[in-house]
Amino acid sequence: MRTTTFGRILEALPLIGQGTWEMGESRRSRAQEVRALQLGLELGMNLIDTAEMYASGDAEEVVGEAIAGRRDGVFLVSKVLPQNASRKGTVKACERSLKRLGVETIDLYLLHWPGEHPLADTIAAFRELRDSGKIRYWGVSNLRMDDLAECERIAPGENATNQVLYNLQRRGIEADMVPWCHPRGVLIMAYSPLDQGRLRKPKQLKAVAARHNATPEQVALAWSVRNEGVVTIPKSSNETRLRQNAAAAELLLTPQDLAELDEAFPPPRGPVELETA
Repeated sequence: MRTTTFGRILEALPLIGQGTWEMGESRRSRAQEVRALQLGLELGMNLIDTAEMYASGDAEEVVGEAIAGRRDGVFLVSKVLPQNASRKGTVKACERSLKRLGVETIDLYLLHWPGEHPLADTIAAFRELRDSGKIRYWGVSNLRMDDLAECERIAPGENATNQVLYNLQRRGIEADMVPWCHPRGVLIMAYSPLDQGRLRKPKQLKAVAARHNATPEQVALAWSVRNEGVVTIPKSSNETRLRQNAAAAELLLTPQDLAELDEAFPPPRGPVELETA
C-alpha cells in the first residue's frame, strides 16, 4: 500500500482509506461491516473515516468494534455536526464520539460542514481537545475558499485537512482549492471518489482500465490520488471490492492515461461552487 506524508499531518497515511457513510444503519449488516473494515486494515487501508452523523453515531460503534485490539495501527477520523460545534458543544460531541469508538484519542477531528457557530469558537474547542490529548489534529470538511481562508487567519498553520467531494466527474476544486491547499500543507481528503456509484464509464476510461488490467473503478481511485496532498476514502463492505480498492493504490497512471481521462472528464476552466452531493 503506497502512503503519503504530507503537510500538517506528520505520519504516513495510505493513499486509499475507508469510509463508513451508511454503515451502522442495520443491525443485520453490522457483523459484515465490522469484518469489512478489519479486512481493509489487513490490506493496508488503515485510515478510517467516520462521523457522529453517520447512523446517528452507530457507524462510530461499528468502527469501535472493528478496531478493538488494533487501535495502534489505525489512523482514526471523525467529525462533529455543525449544530454541535459551539465551544462547549464540540468538546461534548467529541467525548461522546470517543465513548462510541472505545478509544482515548481521535487522530483527526473535523467540522463536518460550516454552520451557525463561529469558526473561532469551534477552533478554540479543537485546540482545547488537542491540548487535553483527546484529539491529535483538527481539520474541516466541506468548507469553501472563504471559510478556509478564515481558518488560516484564526489559526495559522493548524488546519490539517479539508474533506471534500472530489472525483473524475466532480473536479471543481482543482481550479482554486487544490492550488491554495497544497502550498499550505492542507491535505485534501476526497470523499465519494466513485460518485456514489454514479461514475460514468466512457470509452476513454474503459481503455485506460484495459491497458492496466484494472477495473474502471480502480482507475478512478488511482486518478483521485495521482497528485501529492490528496487521499481518498471509498466505502465498501464487499470483499472483492475492498481488495480492488487496496490494489488501486499501486496503479500508476501514465501521461497518456491522464490525457485520455481529461478528454472524457474535462478539468474546470475556472473556479466553481463547491459541490457537496
